[in-house]
Amino acid sequence: MTCDELLIALNEVVDSETALEIYKEFAAHLSNCNPCQVVLDNIRQTITLFQAGQEYHMPPSFQEKYQQIIESKWDEKFHKSKNEKNS
Repeated sequence: MTCDELLIALNEVVDSETALEIYKEFAAHLSNCNPCQVVLDNIRQTITLFQAGQEYHMPPSFQEKYQQIIESKWDEKFHKSKNEKNS
């Protein structure tokens, strides 16, 4: 099983009656694939945070930097193309 096959099969696990068979393939793949272990761990952490129902506040310095990046990307995409039309 490849990484792509594992990600595709995740959807099948949710809706499939053959979940045990797929689980065994997952386990074999995950035992030797650190990138997929990280993906699975991130999914588990996301589900745990969602189920907890608590808000997670970003540190102010991260929030400011993130806001600057978003504004910069927005300006690049929309103001640049607007200025090009006016030229």
